Amino acid sequence: MRKSRIISIAALGVATSLALAGCATDGAGGTSGLTGGGSSTGGGDKGTITLGYLPSWTDGLSTAYLLQDQLEKLGYDVEMKTLTEAGPLYAGLAQGDVDLYPSAWPELTHAEYMKKYSDDIEDLGAYYDHAKLTIAVPEYSDIDSIDDLAGKGAEFGGKIVGIEPGAGLTAQAGKMLSAYGLDGEYSLLTSSTAAMLTELKAATEKQEDIVVTLWRPFWANDAFPIKDLEDPKGAMGEAEGLHFLGTKGFAEEFPEAAELIEKIRLDDEQYGSLEDLVVNKFGEGKEADAVDAWLEENGDQFDWVVKG
Repeated sequence: MRKSRIISIAALGVATSLALAGCATDGAGGTSGLTGGGSSTGGGDKGTITLGYLPSWTDGLSTAYLLQDQLEKLGYDVEMKTLTEAGPLYAGLAQGDVDLYPSAWPELTHAEYMKKYSDDIEDLGAYYDHAKLTIAVPEYSDIDSIDDLAGKGAEFGGKIVGIEPGAGLTAQAGKMLSAYGLDGEYSLLTSSTAAMLTELKAATEKQEDIVVTLWRPFWANDAFPIKDLEDPKGAMGEAEGLHFLGTKGFAEEFPEAAELIEKIRLDDEQYGSLEDLVVNKFGEGKEADAVDAWLEENGDQFDWVVKG
């Protein structure tokens, strides 16, 4: 059985602020802890699994509700916990306050968090193999490469619009600025994914220039007229897998859940249709309905689907 849960959820914010400080080689300053806003439907007879995710990161949002559906059909209670930064989520996972992280980027993007916490985390498998961090501009922009940003800072307001300060994407974008010698010409602005998307929407509607940090897979790549900039120096990293991570001892305590999770694999089309339903066609508050619709349409493609 896994170690006792000796750190309370209420105290986790303090603990994770130290954890973030310990691995913040990129200036990441987010110290958000666990929040409420979760739910458990009750009725399971195989124990309760606490699932932590970041709602603004829609890969995790989509797979969180997919896992909730499937695990509850197996007979588990699922308690949903929302967070706002990756650092506290990794710390909560390592400390046992969170049982499951449904869409982690442990190979490159979150490598610093894994270096710190890997002894207390179980990798339950990758469900997607082609995740990528990107720098993007509108399709109508006349530049095609990160190299082309040099000398054009004035056109873009001297800024690259980023997401949360503690995100691995933010750290990688900071390294990119140095690698291309852009750190004296551009500032990386951080706030939230939602704020970045708001600026991106406003700029593209007005046909204005903007540079943003993005990633694939992500619905915004299809929703907005944008293109990835080529990265000849490879400063944004290689493609990596999106993984399900569990707290240490997860597979021993929840063997049927671990067996199910290990089987889940999604290709671009399957993942894209899930995210589109959850985020766009159904939206906030109707995520479970979106998963039902997705399973009805796609469930026959998989040998791991649990039918309720």
